[in-house]
This record gives sequence, C-alpha cells and structure tokens, in this order.
Amino acid sequence: MVVYIRQLAVERRPWLTADAFDDGVALCQVIPGATAMQTAAYVGLRSRGVAGAATTFVGFGLPSFVFMLALSAMYSRAHGLPVVVSAFSGLRAVIVGLIANAAVSFGRSSLRQWSHAVIATLSAALFGAGASPILVIVLAAGAGWALVQSPGPKPVGAEAPPPLLPTTQPAAFILGAAAMGLAALALADRRLAALVALMCRIDLFAFGGGFASVPLMFHEIVEVRSWMDGPTFLNVIVLGQFTPGPIVITAT
Repeated sequence: MVVYIRQLAVERRPWLTADAFDDGVALCQVIPGATAMQTAAYVGLRSRGVAGAATTFVGFGLPSFVFMLALSAMYSRAHGLPVVVSAFSGLRAVIVGLIANAAVSFGRSSLRQWSHAVIATLSAALFGAGASPILVIVLAAGAGWALVQSPGPKPVGAEAPPPLLPTTQPAAFILGAAAMGLAALALADRRLAALVALMCRIDLFAFGGGFASVPLMFHEIVEVRSWMDGPTFLNVIVLGQFTPGPIVITAT
C-alpha cells in the first residue's frame, strides 16, 4: 500500500518530492501503528496541513471499516453454519501462512545487522515462552538502543522538502477534542472507555506496522480477557484480510 501511495503522491500527482516521501515513510516506520495509514496521513499533512492529514487518515480507513462492520455482522449470524465452519477452517490455515510469509518478508528487509538478528531471535524466544508482548517490545527497544548502529545524517545538499503548513493550533484542537471525547465517554460508559484505552495501548506498542498488532491483540483479547477463543480470533483475522485496507481494521 505504501508503494501505491508513493506512485500517487510523488509520480502521478507531484504533492511531495521523492526525498520528502522517503523521510515520511521512515518516520512512520519508527512510530507505532499502521504504517500505510500513517503514510497516507503524512501525505495529507505535507500537502494540506493537519486538516489534510485528518482527511486522508479517515478516507484511507473508512472503506475497510465499513466492510469489516458488515462482515462482522454477517459472521455473528452465520458462524455456526456447517459450510461457514468448514470454510473458515481452511481460511485460518491460509492466515497462518500469510503471517509467516510476512514475518519472512519483513525479516529479509529489516534484519540488516547482526544485532537485528540477535534481537529478533531473543524476542521470538520470549514470545514462545509466553512473555507479555509489551514487555518484549520494551526490552527490544532497550537492546536496539544499546546494540544497533544509527544511520548517518543525510548528505549536505540533499533536496529540501517543501515548507510545512501551520500545525500547532489545529493539532492542539484535535488533541483537546479527543481528550474531551474520552472523558465524556468514561462518564457515559466505562466499558466502552476501557475498550478505547485497551485499543490505544495496543496501537501505541504496535511497532513495525499492522502485523505487529496481531500478537498484541491476541494476548489482550484471548489470553488475558478471554473475550473470544483462539480459533474465533483467527476468524477475525480472516475477515480483516478479506477487507481492503490495513490488517489493523481487525480491531473493528
């Protein structure tokens, strides 16, 4: 999806320079959350300010949200039918293969130093031992700070990105409105407020894109809270893969 966004924003419509887009993708990869959605928001930010970022973020996520909502409603009514059970049994195996393929692909592109491989191996061992995913992420961040060499600065004379539109006041307004909304939700329905807080925590620790949120959601929803069993959660991942957009739409 990031490749398609690049073709649109750099090649077909010159909203950003190639260097500015690459800087944005690098930024989106080092902060938690869905990389593709954040890249879309970055393009909107650079071309139309904070309003553009909010618009592109909503526009990127809304279609998949609507699809996921409809599929979830259908699944809740039909998941007990024999034909649906059989179909999802096969599709769960496909999802395991997709996630394994994603792990291999990410490993090939991301494990560029011996320290990367060490951190990945130790993290996998901790996951296998049942450690909290959040603890594993914190330990990996500390190990990365201690072991991984940072890339050098950009060479002098590199192409400068276009100036950024004012962001302080619009961003402060959005943050303030979100805080007020969460406070009102906590007063109106504590269970929904707790759900919002849980998903925010998962997203804030999902470093590495949407697939990184899958083990976090599994840990919190299946292992800690038992809101659904493992096979049902895999069915949810199936629905998330069937819809267009990022896999984090599974949260719907």
